Amino acid sequence: MTTASAPSRALEGRTLIMSGGSRGIGEAIAVSAARAGANIALIAKTAEPNPNLPGTIFTAAQAIEEAGGRALPIVGDIRDDAQVTDAVARTVEEFGGIDIVVNNASALDLSPADALSMKKYDLMQDINARGAFLLSTLCIPHLRNSANAHVLTLSPPIDLDPKWFAGIGTGYTISKFSMSLVTIGLAAELKDDGIAVNSLWPRTTIDTAAVRNILGAELVSKSRTPQIVADAAMAILSQPASAATGQCFIDDEVLVANGTDDLSSYRVAPGPSDDLELDFWMDPMG
Repeated sequence: MTTASAPSRALEGRTLIMSGGSRGIGEAIAVSAARAGANIALIAKTAEPNPNLPGTIFTAAQAIEEAGGRALPIVGDIRDDAQVTDAVARTVEEFGGIDIVVNNASALDLSPADALSMKKYDLMQDINARGAFLLSTLCIPHLRNSANAHVLTLSPPIDLDPKWFAGIGTGYTISKFSMSLVTIGLAAELKDDGIAVNSLWPRTTIDTAAVRNILGAELVSKSRTPQIVADAAMAILSQPASAATGQCFIDDEVLVANGTDDLSSYRVAPGPSDDLELDFWMDPMG
C-alpha cells in the first residue's frame, strides 16, 4: 500500500457489486464508493423495514444516489445460485461490466458447538463462505475484462489459536475463516489475471445493528463507526490491482499506512484509544 490518500473520484466509472449492503458497514462502503464515482449494484434480501434492523436495500440505494452514484438494488438471496447469477447478469446489462466485488453479506451466531443447531450452522456456511465464493466466481469473467479488478471480502485474518474457537464459537469461526480462505485461494488462482483478491476486517467493534442486538448496546460507546471500514476499503480499492493480493487487512492499519495520523474521529463516543472494544480475532496492538 502507498501512503497517498485515495483520490476523491478514484472509482470514477467503475462498477461495484456487493452482497448485502442494506445497512451498517456494507452501506457505508457502498456510499463511499458512490462518492468516489462508482456505479453500485446491491443484492440483498431486506426489502421491507424491520424495527430491529433499520434500513432496506431501497434506502441504501437512495443513499447511494444522494452521494452521486448510480444504484441498482436487486432483491435476492446470496444462497440461491440462480438469483445471484441473475444479479450478476443484470449488473453487467445495466452498467456494462463489473470491476469490483465486495462480499459483505454475513450471518452471525456465537453459540457454542453443542448449542448450535445444524440449521444455523448451515445458514452461516451458506451465506458467509459459500456466498462469498459464489458471487466472486460468477464475476470472474467480467473482472478479467476490467482494467483494475478487485474482490474485497469482509473477513478476518486466519489465526488457528484455540482461544478464538473457545471464545467465539466454532461454527461462526469456521464460516468467517472460510471466507478468508476464499480470498487466499482466489488470489492465487487469479494472480496471473491481474485481479486483486483481499480481505478486510475491523480492529474494534463497529456501531452496527449486529453489535447492538447481539453483542449488546453497551458496547456502542467503545466502538468505531462504519466509516472507518469504508475508508479503509476505499484505500484498498483505489490502488492498482498489482499493489496487493491475498492479504487480510485490518482497517486502522490500512488507514495509518495511507497517511491517517488521527483515528479519533471514527469513535462513536470520545475516549482513550485503549478502551476501545476489540472485535473478534483481534489482539491488542503493541
